[in-house]
Amino acid sequence: MHIRKERPQDAAEIRQVTETAFRPVAYSNQKEGEIVDALRAAKALTLSLVAEEDGQVLGHIAFSPVLIDGEEKGWYGLGPVSVLPARQGEGIGGKLIREGLAQLRGAGARGCVLLGDPGYYGRFGFKADARLKLPGVPPEYFQCLAFGPDMPQGDVAYHAAFDA
Repeated sequence: MHIRKERPQDAAEIRQVTETAFRPVAYSNQKEGEIVDALRAAKALTLSLVAEEDGQVLGHIAFSPVLIDGEEKGWYGLGPVSVLPARQGEGIGGKLIREGLAQLRGAGARGCVLLGDPGYYGRFGFKADARLKLPGVPPEYFQCLAFGPDMPQGDVAYHAAFDA
């Protein structure tokens, strides 16, 4: 299994993996596939990686810019991240997250935010911080990871594609 940047011909398979991965998730609105497609169409997929084995996409992760108090501050949102259900629990999602974060850091990003399970994402260094808020979301599930000493303060807004 290896991780690489998405290619144009991967779009349909990424959509299938994303929809399949989120289908059994109770809290999902089942729009994750649409979100990825909308981010791609808007050229707002800063980083889109796939985990591939023998020519098959097993997992995908998307990173897109976020605004903090209406301004670009070099921060990105992680998500959605998806792995085919039959391959979950093998560490594929973790490898996608680690590689994506490393590439963001290498490109000069200042930090990353996500909405997710603190028990899972904490292992990658994410934690809730009262300085960054996502309005309407329980604060313990909105987490951030600064890539340097500076932590901005304010309300975070994801790309409009997340309103799909």
